[in-house]
Amino acid sequence: MAALNALLLQSAPWSELIMANHALVRAMIEAETMVVTTYPGSPTPEIADAILSIPSAQRPFYFEYATNEKVALEVAYGASMNGHLAAVFFKSVGLNVAADSAVQLPLMDLAGGMVVILGDDPGANSSQNEQDNRHFARMSLMPMLEPASPAETYHMYLEAARIARTRRMPVLLRLTTHVCHQREVVHFGARPDNEPDWTPRFSARDGEHIPITQAVFPMKARALQRLREVAIEAAHSPWNSVLTPNGSAPIGGLRHGIIAAGLPAMACLEHLERAGHPIDLFKLGYTFPLPGQSLLDFLSQHDEILVLEELDRVLEQEIKAFAYDHRLRCRILARQDSHLSGELDLAAVAQVLADAWPSLFTEPAPSATPGAAAITPRVPTFCPGCGHRAAFYAVRAALPEGAITVADIGCHTMGAFAPYRLGQALLSMGHSTATGAGLALGNTSRKVVAFVGDSTFYHAAMPAIVNAVHNDHNLTLVVMENGATAMTGQQTNPSSPEAERKIPIQQVLEGLGVSFIRKVDCYQHDKLVAALQEAFGQPGFSVVIASHPCMLKFTRALRRKGRELPMIMTIDPKADAATHARISAFDCPSFQVGADGRTTVHPGLCIGDGSCKAASPEGALILRKRKEVLP
Repeated sequence: MAALNALLLQSAPWSELIMANHALVRAMIEAETMVVTTYPGSPTPEIADAILSIPSAQRPFYFEYATNEKVALEVAYGASMNGHLAAVFFKSVGLNVAADSAVQLPLMDLAGGMVVILGDDPGANSSQNEQDNRHFARMSLMPMLEPASPAETYHMYLEAARIARTRRMPVLLRLTTHVCHQREVVHFGARPDNEPDWTPRFSARDGEHIPITQAVFPMKARALQRLREVAIEAAHSPWNSVLTPNGSAPIGGLRHGIIAAGLPAMACLEHLERAGHPIDLFKLGYTFPLPGQSLLDFLSQHDEILVLEELDRVLEQEIKAFAYDHRLRCRILARQDSHLSGELDLAAVAQVLADAWPSLFTEPAPSATPGAAAITPRVPTFCPGCGHRAAFYAVRAALPEGAITVADIGCHTMGAFAPYRLGQALLSMGHSTATGAGLALGNTSRKVVAFVGDSTFYHAAMPAIVNAVHNDHNLTLVVMENGATAMTGQQTNPSSPEAERKIPIQQVLEGLGVSFIRKVDCYQHDKLVAALQEAFGQPGFSVVIASHPCMLKFTRALRRKGRELPMIMTIDPKADAATHARISAFDCPSFQVGADGRTTVHPGLCIGDGSCKAASPEGALILRKRKEVLP
């Protein structure tokens, strides 16, 4: 593929095999979006990657990484009130952080319009749950579109932006993990040549932006009226269409139909084409509000209808209520409870179809690629050289017997797995200090230790730290500082070395009133153990900053410059079995343990960082120049 930034900025129409997340950025440009904000979270980071591929001087809109999703949404909201089309994007559970403001948006008059892009995660590929954000659309009275492919993602953003701007309202664009990362040839339009107009158009007409007391009711009435207007558009939208891959005809005297949206609709279409049955598919693009007249026609024309949707029974319940209200006699089928979790991929859809109509769909579900080797499961682990591994190795050495450890969200969450098993509870981003404080109440016998990453520190942890200081909660917080939002792609955060306005964590902690703070490089094992032991012995709230740059980010930067890693770790061939056991317990993925229990170093994985030397103080681990060890 040609250079991404050159494609995205191209003036003339063009076509390219492209990821949906990248196609979104071209849609933003064509829609003349002026402000885009985010907090990184899978499955949406590639949107930001595509934006950042464009040099800031050439970027046709303002872009920022905000400190959390709520702030990102509020910055976009402010821009929209000024008459600028704005967009914000984040992952599924990111909407929880933004929800306090997000649910108010439809009450407001957004002069520029606003598109809220969600990356939902059926199957919990990169999230701690399978949250179904279609509920938020209904709760907040916000229209929702759901693309099923990169081309639909591009076109539906343009549609969402048009509605948002003309109706002066927010619109939700809901993608799921495999839609975000899907690739397809997309045909793009021309790039507008208008200059951005930054004239502020904010108008403080009485009550327009203040949803309190009696003002709420006319604002809600306006939001409902906008929804009714969007529903009329949805009823005539090409994104809600009836597909008849095999024609329409009764089967056994009954007319069969399926209602689906997004990726499940595409999987269903593939099965229908394979099976050859004349079953109609009503593929929804607008999933809220539902296209009333089109839905009524479809339900009236079929005797049995299967509602096919991932996760919660959102469409099913709404469609059943709709059918009841209109006194329709069609039979509405749905998934069995066993399919209320996970993605509805081809195999899962095959099973749902077989459950609903066993006489029609009897062929086995598609299997994996023939001849493909079975993948051996492995425990998630840290990258070679990761400072978090070195930090957890030190924590294990310093931790008192019976201590309670509380995890948080980030790369360091993997410390909960073997061999370290540090982090026995996990809730949400930034929870660890407050949860740890609760575990410490009345607890005089077991030390409580909480962990938090540097990006999460700024995202959501500071209020709990203020609370711990204010109430003198008795726990130790270990801040795992690596200078990046590493888990989602090494994005910058306020403590990153390359941040234009760096905000050091230690200074923030001092400003918040934390009296005991120690900062140690994770590779300095003995110093870190000593600092941790000192902190664990302190009464009240104490903090240790375990710091080391993200080594994946560091090594990638080196390789982009064409530089090789100069060193590699070797193991003294005279090392005894006990030494080999200690070395392997450090759990670096470059260590390969043989059947005889002896450890070797994989040259393709070792980065020569030397952090593992803490596992062998007697010198059995030796750093050598790579060119002297490898041919």
